[in-house]
Amino acid sequence: MTSEDSSVTAEFPSTARPDGPPAAIRLPVPLNALRAFEAAARHLSIKDAALELNVTPSAVSHQVRILEAALGYDLLRRVGQRLEVTEAGAALAPGLTEGFAQIARAVGAVRNEAAEGPLRVSMLPTFATHWLSPRLSNYPIGREGFALDLSTSQIAVDIGAGAADAAIRHGRGDWPDLDCALLFVETVALLGHPSLLADPAALRTRIAAANLFLSQHRRDDFAAWNGSLPDGPIRPAGVTIVDSAGLGLRAASDGAGITLAGIEIASADIAAGRLAILFPHRVRGGGYYLVSRKGLARDRRLHHFRAWLLAEARADQSAASPSQ
Repeated sequence: MTSEDSSVTAEFPSTARPDGPPAAIRLPVPLNALRAFEAAARHLSIKDAALELNVTPSAVSHQVRILEAALGYDLLRRVGQRLEVTEAGAALAPGLTEGFAQIARAVGAVRNEAAEGPLRVSMLPTFATHWLSPRLSNYPIGREGFALDLSTSQIAVDIGAGAADAAIRHGRGDWPDLDCALLFVETVALLGHPSLLADPAALRTRIAAANLFLSQHRRDDFAAWNGSLPDGPIRPAGVTIVDSAGLGLRAASDGAGITLAGIEIASADIAAGRLAILFPHRVRGGGYYLVSRKGLARDRRLHHFRAWLLAEARADQSAASPSQ
């Protein structure tokens, strides 16, 4: 609480005018003064009000005087050693007590919803479809504290503004306002339908007749991979730029062409025989991170989800064979 002498006008949006723009609730007295008076009237003690508000008794008295001057009424009076509420103060205090209680309930409801509702996690569609979805059967969804609300977006949502509690992001982990946990660093390789490997000697010939489905975010990765490919770069018949790696993976698994992607993201498709790594050559890509608001550092829902994700990522690394 501060001890400002000047009157403060606060405006809040209201729906009191359904036929026009929202009206403004004007508060021509300082909120701190209202809070100080409400606490003093409830305790009938300046000292106890100061203890509750974590300020000095003189600060409480000063705020009460500001409110009395603004309203033109005495609100508290001393009768011997006792503090009494005047008639004007008695008319004001109950409404303030209920008003502050409503504020506390509203804030508490938001906090409880954030702490007890599902953990809201946003992620790239490719990660959700090709990495997370095949592993969700291992997730203890029915257990308390493990509930999830999953959404996908090609754009990084604003976690700080409350758009989500956490997100899976691809990059270098350099988001200074967020807590970041590295899940894995991807290994980028050229992928295609397993039938392309039927005759290894004819692989380059087949690629020369194939269409490369390349995510717009993979241009640099492809240049690095192709430029360092032993025996020289590949030259596919055509290149189709797509907005997500997931579309390239689907096209390649359908036999429509080839694609460049992280083998970690494609691991379920590779294991199921829908995709194959066409060359042993690979390059290091970006990392996949679980990022979250710093205020959720001790949230048990986030702790559960992070522990599960890291365990799944470690299991993948342990199961990976040199042939991949």
